Amino acid sequence: MRRGILSLLAIGTLAVSGTAACTANVSGTGAKPRIGVILPDSKSSARWETADRKYLAAAFKAAGVDYEIQNAQNDKSAFTTLAEQMITQGVDVLMIVNLDSGTGKAVLDKARNAGVATIDYDRLTLGGSARYYVSFDNAKVGTLQGQGLVKCLTDTQAARPVIAELNGSQTDNNSTLFKEGYDGVLGPKFASGEYQKGPDQWIEEWDNTRAGTAFEQMMTAQPNIGGVIAANDGLANAAINVLKKQGLNGHIPVTGQDATAQGLQNILAGDQCMTVYKDVRREAAAAAKLAIALARGETGVTTTTVHDRVGNRDVDAILLDPKAITRDNVRDVIDDGYVAASEVCTADFTARCAAAGIK
Repeated sequence: MRRGILSLLAIGTLAVSGTAACTANVSGTGAKPRIGVILPDSKSSARWETADRKYLAAAFKAAGVDYEIQNAQNDKSAFTTLAEQMITQGVDVLMIVNLDSGTGKAVLDKARNAGVATIDYDRLTLGGSARYYVSFDNAKVGTLQGQGLVKCLTDTQAARPVIAELNGSQTDNNSTLFKEGYDGVLGPKFASGEYQKGPDQWIEEWDNTRAGTAFEQMMTAQPNIGGVIAANDGLANAAINVLKKQGLNGHIPVTGQDATAQGLQNILAGDQCMTVYKDVRREAAAAAKLAIALARGETGVTTTTVHDRVGNRDVDAILLDPKAITRDNVRDVIDDGYVAASEVCTADFTARCAAAGIK
């Protein structure tokens, strides 16, 4: 295993986690395994800081390994610098959530050349060289979103609704997989004429402000939109805010993903049709277990492979199952402890929570 001088990294205002006490010495004798993690941002989804960081840190602490978790805050230069610092400081394993495949590939290649084991976490780096990939079945996430929208439209007896799509960032391979999933459900509906295909737009950097602007433009150009596929809860909320201005919230089904507190509130209010729950605890636990094994020089255990179509290679992977969440099972997310009842059941939602059996 590689060893080096360990130090706490701080760049600008990047969020820095606490690290476990460092026991490595310059010669490397008796040094603990060392793992570096780079998260992408804290704006596109609350999960990176409220869930992933917390669960990864807890797993590393429990295993007694040294670790450092940083957030690149959507800055490609900072992402690269963080990775280079971690490699120089002697991490045994580098786990990344890429900002885009180009930046991710460059970082992974540097790590591989330095003898560092690599893991793509949540997002596959296309054309990259990560040794392992841990995520959810993201095509299934999209399928659940498509099926959820169909159910909501069926429940409201919508006639030939125009469907708008707010896709995630095109530089994120997961966005492509989500879209493949929901387009697989909606495509036959469009072909048969049961639904009408409306505006379809990628939202750069998963930016919620851009999503709001894009959806406002969609509604102006095509005011008869009858359903919205929004790739995550943040984009969904951006669309819902536009619908609220026109008094249409609750009348036009909107999908989401990530089961955020805000997304769950929107579902309880009737403004959001559904979300997709990805139990990040399970994802973080699987990734941490794999990283710890690699850092200790052991062989990683995976359950499947995922094909990297750009690199034309199969990557050993662990893929977890997502779960559709509607008003009927919102409490499942809270009962699991993923989101606290206090985050959802604020003053305006006390009665709605009680009606949903949330305490």
